[in-house]
Amino acid sequence: MPSRTTSQPRVAVLADSDTRWKWGASTAYRLQPDARLDGFLLRGRATPTVRQLDEVGARADTLREIRAVDFARTVDRTAYDVVVLACVGGGVQAVLHGLAHAWRGAARRPVVVTGYVGVVYEKLADGLLLRHGADVVLANSAHDADRFREVYRGVGADESCVVECALPFLGGAPHTGRQGRYTVVFAAQPSVPENRTDRTYLLERAAEHARRHPERDVLVKLRSKPGEHTTHIEELPYQKLAQRLPGGLPDNCRLVYGNMGEVLDSTDLMVTVSSTAALESLHRSIPTAVLTDLGIREALGNHHFLGSGCLASWDQLDAGHEPVADPAWVARQGVAPAAADGQSPYATAFDAARDRVTELVAAAELPPPHPYYTDRTAPGYLPGILARHGFAPDGSVLPGHTEETGTGGLRRIARQTVREAARGAYRHGVQRVAPAIRRWGQL
Repeated sequence: MPSRTTSQPRVAVLADSDTRWKWGASTAYRLQPDARLDGFLLRGRATPTVRQLDEVGARADTLREIRAVDFARTVDRTAYDVVVLACVGGGVQAVLHGLAHAWRGAARRPVVVTGYVGVVYEKLADGLLLRHGADVVLANSAHDADRFREVYRGVGADESCVVECALPFLGGAPHTGRQGRYTVVFAAQPSVPENRTDRTYLLERAAEHARRHPERDVLVKLRSKPGEHTTHIEELPYQKLAQRLPGGLPDNCRLVYGNMGEVLDSTDLMVTVSSTAALESLHRSIPTAVLTDLGIREALGNHHFLGSGCLASWDQLDAGHEPVADPAWVARQGVAPAAADGQSPYATAFDAARDRVTELVAAAELPPPHPYYTDRTAPGYLPGILARHGFAPDGSVLPGHTEETGTGGLRRIARQTVREAARGAYRHGVQRVAPAIRRWGQL
C-alpha cells in the first residue's frame, strides 16, 4: 500500500489499557503488515504498566504516553496512513471530534479505524454510537456485523463503516490432546462477577476442583497484579481473596500471570464466566466451559454463549464433563478452528477490512470524520463526553487543557511523580476505601 509520505506505511495506535493496546496493535498489523507502528497510550487510570505491556506482547516502533488533546494535535494529517483508536467508546468519540477539528479543511488525512477488544455483550447501542464517525468500525464476527449495522440503521446513521473481520490476536497451535499433566485454566475477569461473595465462590470452586482431582493442575489466570488496572476496575483482586481462603489453595492450584496464548499452549480445559479468553480457547479447539453457577445473566455476559454448547457448571466439570462447542455457533462468532486439512477461514478473515482500508488510503480525498453524535443530536450528552478528555463541543481544546510544556528534567520528574501518586491514591480508593464504605452502608 503506498504511503503518503514514505514507501513504508505508517500507523498510529491510541490505546487506553493493556487489552486494548493488544487489540489495537494486532489490528494495525493485520491491516498493514509492513507498517511502521507508533504507539500512544492514553493517560488515565488504566494506562498499562511496563509489566502489562510485556505480558500482552504487542510490539511497536515507538511508544509513549499522551493526553487525548495532545494526540489530536500530534497526529499530523500527512504523516500517517491509518489511525487505530483502541479506547472505550467515550474516548473514541472525544478523539474523533478532536481529529475532525484538527483536520478541518484538509483534503488528505489518515483513515480512522476502531472496534472492540472482544465479546460485545453490554451497552451495544451506547458503545456503537460513540464509535460512529470512524471510517471503519470493525466487527469481530458475522454476528456482531449484523448487530452493528442494525443499530446504525436504527438511528439513520451511515452503516457502510461496519466491516466484518475477526479478533486479531487469535492463533496458536490447535489442541491435539493432553501433554503431561491435565491442566485446567480458570480465566478470571476484573469485574465479572463484581461482588466478594461470587468471586470468592468461584475461587473456592477452582480450589475444590483441584482437591477432587489431584492428578490435575488448576491455574487461576489473572490479568493484573494488585495496584494495576486493565479495561475494567478490579475492586476485589483474586490475589487478596486467595490469601483469606480457609485452608489456602491446594498445591496443584495456583495463581498465574503471563501471555494468554502461552498459557493456552498447555491448557486441556478452559473455564471462565464470559472472558474473551473463551474465544481464544475455542479457536484452538480446546474444550471450553462457560460457567452457569451464578446463573445465565446479561450482567455476567455468559448469555452471549447461549447455543454454544459450552455452558456448564463446576459440578459438571468436577464429574469429568468436557463441553463440546457447536461448530455453527463457533463459526458465526468469527472463531475458526482449523479443518481436517489444516486450513482455517481465519487466514482470510481480514481480507475485506484490509481491502477497505487500502481503498480509503488511496482515495484522492476523504471527507472529515462525521460522528452521529453532534451538538444537535446529543446536546445533553456529547459535551460531557468531550469535556472529560479536554475538548469543547466543537472539538477544539478547552481552556486549561493546552499542550504540556516544560519537558525539562525536574519539571518532567515532578509531573510524573504527581501523576503516579494520583494513580496510586485512585487505586487505593477503588480497592480499599470504596468497598469499606459500601460495607459500612450495609450495617
